[in-house]
Amino acid sequence: MSDYYLGGKKMGFWAVAFSARATGESGWLLIGLTGMGAIAGYSGYWVVVGEVLGVFLSWQFMAKKFKRRTDDYNSITIPDYLQSHFKSSTNTLRILSASVLVVFVIIYVASQMDVTGIAFESMLNIDYRIGALVGFGIVLLYIFIGGFVAAVWSDMFQGVLMFFGLVLIPIVVWFSMDHGAGVTEGLNAIDPTLTQIMGRSEDGWMNFFTILGFSMIGLGFLGSPQVYVRFMSIESEKEIDKGKWVALLFTLLTDAAAVTIGILARIYFTKEGQDPEAILGTGGEDVLSMITHEFLPTILVAIFIAIVLSAIMSTIDSLLILASSAVTRDFYQKIFRPDLKDKDLTKLSRLVTVAMAMVALGIAILLYNLYPDRQVFWIMIFGWSGIAATFCPVIILSLFWKGYSEQGAIVSMITGFVSVILFKFVFANLEGIGPYFQELDVLAPSFALAMITGYIASKIYPPKPIHSR
Repeated sequence: MSDYYLGGKKMGFWAVAFSARATGESGWLLIGLTGMGAIAGYSGYWVVVGEVLGVFLSWQFMAKKFKRRTDDYNSITIPDYLQSHFKSSTNTLRILSASVLVVFVIIYVASQMDVTGIAFESMLNIDYRIGALVGFGIVLLYIFIGGFVAAVWSDMFQGVLMFFGLVLIPIVVWFSMDHGAGVTEGLNAIDPTLTQIMGRSEDGWMNFFTILGFSMIGLGFLGSPQVYVRFMSIESEKEIDKGKWVALLFTLLTDAAAVTIGILARIYFTKEGQDPEAILGTGGEDVLSMITHEFLPTILVAIFIAIVLSAIMSTIDSLLILASSAVTRDFYQKIFRPDLKDKDLTKLSRLVTVAMAMVALGIAILLYNLYPDRQVFWIMIFGWSGIAATFCPVIILSLFWKGYSEQGAIVSMITGFVSVILFKFVFANLEGIGPYFQELDVLAPSFALAMITGYIASKIYPPKPIHSR
């Protein structure tokens, strides 16, 4: 079981760093962030700032502590860690964390499969449903055969493809474009607000919430299970020191390149007064496809299609294994069948993986049919935010505050989970303040509330002294 879910805790820093980054970035980076760069202009670089900061804090201050603790507890899953850390005598925390994982992982995987279909449709002119099915089949095959090790090694190769693909394309585009005017002049000619790094609105508060929304996306790296499982799998703490620099460089260069690709596409494909979404797709999702077809020979276009699909698959595989472990180990074995040995669960975990993948595929096709104008960037961020707001505050407080209690952790998780839904579907639609919450998005306020309520609950219900347990 440890082999299937954690690679026997023997993974090296190159594999873990590239896998953690490929999993954390996904098709969101190639399809979503390039599109966001085209729509937002220079203010899109705030996403880069937030992500680099999040990755740095995570690897520098949290990874080693987390690795040490999970090794001490002999944890295989995140719910394992929480159960051991709080010395819980009930299964409340395990059930809650496993349930939230399953819900948001399926949403997030569905959004990734959605992007697979979009990539096939926009880059290859192949029907969306066929594209989603092909991606679904390939990912399922290698997870089914190889588990975590297959996911990490495929993530590493996919991460390398993503890195070189994203970093090289702005250079190719720049040297292929007419340099009669620079980037700033080109954006100003289309819309002067595109060069405003502090936001495009005339309303200062709107700009503040926009920048906050962009930069706080990096909070998701401070404890998201799909990333932190990689820290559990790494061979030693020394490997974490080496992996930190690989992860930071990867994040800085790929994120900055993605926003730059969007900005260059905006200059090249749109003229003053034109609606960018009419040319570049809803939310700019067609940007990468248009850029590659315009500037690259057919063979390189084919490689870029592989890069996009790699990015998507590197996230789907990790999330499915994570959710499978939640159902198989944390629900079935730990609660209902503690008599079962780990080796008896491997077959069940594969069946659970297939079932969840099929549910996610169904949701993706439903989204395609019901919301043809959906913006991929924010659907992915919703799934990412749901996982992050539920788990990151709990991981942070459990690592750095001895006064954090099991009741505090339960309150944090429920608050994070509920807040994401409330901010997305209630606060964002309120008259007057709704647009501000739309720009801020759901992660930052949900994260903050989960931290605050967890602190208050731990003060009311402090941890029991060790001798009384």
